[in-house]
Amino acid sequence: MKITFLGTGTSQGIPIIGSEHPVCLSENPKDKRLRVSILVEWNDYTFVVDCGPDFRQQMLKAKVTKIDGIIFTHEHADHTMGLDDIRPFFFRQGDIPLYAHQRVFKSLEKRFDYIFTTEKKYPGVPSVTKYEVKNEPFLVGNLNVSPIEGLHYKLPVFGYRFQNFAYLTDMKTVSDIEIMKLKNLDVLVINALRIEPHISHFNLEEALNFIAKVKPKRAYLTHISHLLGFHDEVQQQLPENVFLAYDNLQITL
Repeated sequence: MKITFLGTGTSQGIPIIGSEHPVCLSENPKDKRLRVSILVEWNDYTFVVDCGPDFRQQMLKAKVTKIDGIIFTHEHADHTMGLDDIRPFFFRQGDIPLYAHQRVFKSLEKRFDYIFTTEKKYPGVPSVTKYEVKNEPFLVGNLNVSPIEGLHYKLPVFGYRFQNFAYLTDMKTVSDIEIMKLKNLDVLVINALRIEPHISHFNLEEALNFIAKVKPKRAYLTHISHLLGFHDEVQQQLPENVFLAYDNLQITL
């Protein structure tokens, strides 16, 4: 299984438009972060987790020519607003499978009503096939994927476990019952927004405490804001099995 970090930034990305914060002015490519998303590939299957506003750019950068589906963590704009850019995939492949909680589909149907409508559809509009995700394992390609439920402030969100790899983003609280699903991981990806506490995201301390509780072999931090600091400086302060993810990083399991 190969994981590509398509984006590792928070909702505004880094650099933030108009910002003169030192991290936003950094010339280090690892300090430039698109909105958060990953590409998961195994055998001949290719799935994307979330498709934010940078989806088109990310697909071009990663040279993705086909996707077998998009799996959504939740409905916020930085995780969904690239949905219209599935059109090239639709033109080649037909309907694109989407996997999401019923609540997320309701949100998508409001924002992208022209995609989900079945009557008098405008020519060139993509079509999708909906697969509702509940808090129970489901099949993508030939693989069982297990949702991991957490709270993003008060909003329930799903992370996902693919074999011994788990991807969690926009988490603030995760119950012990859900943490039990994360045993014996080779790799855990978890959000770490900044140094200071935040109402709806793990900060760095909370993310490191979560990693220590789950005990994966390796962990990567994502959904990072400029307020976490410079990539190279933060990395030097992390435990030896914890790494800052960065855009276009690839790991193989």
